[in-house]
Amino acid sequence: MDQAQIEIHVLNSLAQIAPEDWDACACPEAADGGAPDDPFTTYRFLKALEDSGSVGTGTGWQPHYLAAHLDGELIAVAPMYLKSHSQGEYIFDHNWAHAYERAGGRYYPKLQIAVPFTPATGRRFLVRPEYREVGMSALVQGAVQLADNNEVSSLHVTFCTADEADAGEQMGLMPRSTQQFHWLDQGFGDFDGFLASLSSRKRKNIRKERAQANAFGGTIRTYTGDEIQPEHWDAFWEFYQDTGARKWGSPYLTRRFFTLAQESLRGDIALVLAEREGNYVAGALNFIGRKTLFGRYWGCVEHHPCLHFELCYYRAIDFALENGLPRVEAGAQGEHKLARGYLPCETHSLHWVGNPGFARAIKDYLDAEREAVAEEIEILTEYGPFRKIEVEEQE
Repeated sequence: MDQAQIEIHVLNSLAQIAPEDWDACACPEAADGGAPDDPFTTYRFLKALEDSGSVGTGTGWQPHYLAAHLDGELIAVAPMYLKSHSQGEYIFDHNWAHAYERAGGRYYPKLQIAVPFTPATGRRFLVRPEYREVGMSALVQGAVQLADNNEVSSLHVTFCTADEADAGEQMGLMPRSTQQFHWLDQGFGDFDGFLASLSSRKRKNIRKERAQANAFGGTIRTYTGDEIQPEHWDAFWEFYQDTGARKWGSPYLTRRFFTLAQESLRGDIALVLAEREGNYVAGALNFIGRKTLFGRYWGCVEHHPCLHFELCYYRAIDFALENGLPRVEAGAQGEHKLARGYLPCETHSLHWVGNPGFARAIKDYLDAEREAVAEEIEILTEYGPFRKIEVEEQE
């Protein structure tokens, strides 16, 4: 195919693309009416970020969506943003920025192909299946050329798939490996089957934690789709503000985002709420993919023992098992997840740096980091919670 026929456009609003055209690139698998693999790259999710003011002027996430057309047909898109800081990314480059600026450079603005505030793995180069190779190539070349022509310090593609990381490396981008903790269904059947796969000590600890959590004096329920009501978002906004103030200084998402979530995203959501004496006291927000439950936010206005573990980890496993989802991604960081059945998994990003000397230094750093991450994953997996048949103790 003659790649010269492909035209790349940069758009500052999703309103410039028809929803069905974007989703034909982002989630063609959902054309059957099922869930998308990645709910975060759908038109409805990214448009809610934009329309709610969670991204855009004043946020440090200025939309610069890439759109590739072949003979007038949209064949590929990418959620790209001009960044004036490194907040809300979860694959951190703060040290790179400090080093670049100490050397006299200007690190910001930079370009970021990502889903804002969302450390969840998914395709970042969204290409119609029949144009997969040529579409990704066009998007990568277009993004790098845009960065270079505008003397932007760098381009970053975060939480891409392993296949994209491999392809991007072949195209000259620098790959980076990091890690998260994911729960994977190994044919457990139900939660008791999952518990049976654990060592005796870990099994007892989880049972104890679940008992403590459920003795908080109220009820816990998971709401999905039309079960979710506007008043649930009023409560969750309080939880989210509390978490945002403690973790980031201020919440990334605006209150309007949750209003828009009620209107257009509730079919993608599993909202776990704890209620006591007629008041919601804690909650966990999950998004539902075709094969994955993505844990995103947690918060509370009352603190009860183990309630966080119950709402965020154990109820997520319950939901995944009940709905045939083989994976739970519980968000960034947290080695405490290991004891609760979430194993270390490699995550991927790609990077381009315009300054040749700085790029060489970054490449050396990334080479060493990849080795360290691989070693850490191997060690943590060995110390995982699953029983080893030959030494399993008797209960």
